[in-house]
Amino acid sequence: MLSRTSHFLIIISLLVVLLYFGQSIIIPFIFALLLWFMVRILSTLADRINFFNTYFPKWLKKALSAAIIMITIGFFVQILFSSVNTIAKSHHDYDENISLIINKINLHFGVDLKEWVDNNVKNIDFGELIQSLLSSFTNFLSVAFMVLLFAVFIFIEESNFHHKIKTIVNNKPEKFSKLNSTLSKIEWSIARYLGIKTIVSILTCVLSFIVMKLVGVNYAVFWSFLIFILNYIPTIGSLVATIFPALFCLLQFGEFSQCLIVFFTVGCIQVLIGNILEPKWMGNSMNISPLVAIISLVFWGVIWGTIGMILSIPITVILIIICSQFDATKQLAMLLSEKGNLE
Repeated sequence: MLSRTSHFLIIISLLVVLLYFGQSIIIPFIFALLLWFMVRILSTLADRINFFNTYFPKWLKKALSAAIIMITIGFFVQILFSSVNTIAKSHHDYDENISLIINKINLHFGVDLKEWVDNNVKNIDFGELIQSLLSSFTNFLSVAFMVLLFAVFIFIEESNFHHKIKTIVNNKPEKFSKLNSTLSKIEWSIARYLGIKTIVSILTCVLSFIVMKLVGVNYAVFWSFLIFILNYIPTIGSLVATIFPALFCLLQFGEFSQCLIVFFTVGCIQVLIGNILEPKWMGNSMNISPLVAIISLVFWGVIWGTIGMILSIPITVILIIICSQFDATKQLAMLLSEKGNLE
């Protein structure tokens, strides 16, 4: 007979396989849950305003909240794809600067990059690149449709949530209270994380935009938006978000001075906000071990790519909260937490 450890490993392996091969359904469902969650937050905020609370029924507040969120997302997605398309079409504008940079590297470091660059640039089919971009946009629309479809059914089911929870716990007040408390804790933790992360990302995005505008970097809106998105990826997101605009700055000006100004200034903004301001605002609300956060980032990144990296911290927080509610998994929750304290 198989031991408990063997059973556990088999279950974990099957779960990983399911997560990997089922991502086309699971990821849209998770984003539908996030959409539903954000709508709840917006409609709750609207309840605090007397005008909305008096003249708007609950369903209308939720409909308006959903519309605001979807329009905002659509607006930024349009900026993203149009900017990438424009950059791809204008790549020949930077050919002279690329040659200039290669000559400077050859002069100062004695490294001959010209042949390597020429061979690789010739192999790039920019028409195919644009076609791939359009294909990605089509895929995005199909995923967005699935997210909306899932979200609609979640909203329909919302009114029955409490009744189903009571049925699950056989109408026992203690179990219902414990389960309800767990769900509330998950909701509070995720709301706090997303709220603070969004504010921090907006602040980083705005300050980076000002820096790039002052330096004169083209497509500053696009690079700022990219910084905003990548900031949701823990640890490596801010590094990648700093490198991309700095490299483009090098291509645009053909000089290392502007590139270094953007790199160090935007990098300092990332460090100050990400390592000082964000931890101060977050406090101990996430309660995740830094090592576990890195492992989680890599694990979900391997399974779901960039989206997995963005979702890694919320998923780990939910896992810790759920494991802390059961005696059999409480030790695992302590191991995943920052200091072993689950309160």
